[in-house]
Amino acid sequence: MIVLNSKILTLLGFAAKAGKLSFGLDTCIQALKENKSFLVVTAEDISPKTLKEATFFSQKSGVKLITPKGVDIFTLSNAVGRKCGVISVNDKGFAEAICLNFVGGNANDE
Repeated sequence: MIVLNSKILTLLGFAAKAGKLSFGLDTCIQALKENKSFLVVTAEDISPKTLKEATFFSQKSGVKLITPKGVDIFTLSNAVGRKCGVISVNDKGFAEAICLNFVGGNANDE
């Protein structure tokens, strides 16, 4: 599978190495509640319930949520070195760079 958002995956990998990500729904919600999150990234194949919760808390916090086209849980997990379908980007610079490279998929703009 050719992933359209390979730059996003590369940036997420750098952010993971820099310790600027929260992995999984629960830790992402915590980061949103603590106003540490600047962006939420989800895989295309997460459950509808997980997507609904991530969307709700992102919108409540005024944080953008993106779902890059062609990025499933396996691909996202490989990029960051940990199994996850939901990631919070807790650094403004990384979040802005990821948004600039976002191609296709879904985004909620807040």
